[in-house]
Amino acid sequence: MTLEDIRTFCLKLRGATEDIKWGHDLCFCVGEKMFCVTGLDEQPVGLSLKVTDEEFDELSTQDNFKPAPYMARNKWVLIEDASKVKDKELKRLIEQSYALIKSKLPKKLQKEIG
Repeated sequence: MTLEDIRTFCLKLRGATEDIKWGHDLCFCVGEKMFCVTGLDEQPVGLSLKVTDEEFDELSTQDNFKPAPYMARNKWVLIEDASKVKDKELKRLIEQSYALIKSKLPKKLQKEIG
């Protein structure tokens, strides 16, 4: 997936917003909490996502995946090159990250988002 493909997919998720943080990182959020981060000028396109505890240990040992800097303690992984991951799997990981972050939001906010 290209950066634009990732952007389009993330923004289709209910209540998702985008923001630029730290000067060059495109962050996708739900309820003002990040669920996907990618660099605006990175080549190849990489991204960081939250994964389940079980997947974190598994994915962190695979090629093209590593614990995300600053966020590994929260079970985030860095995908170094998004083009090396099948689109279907990448979409699944993005949706899962979105769902994991959304599930930690206050119940009232979750209900507003839908």
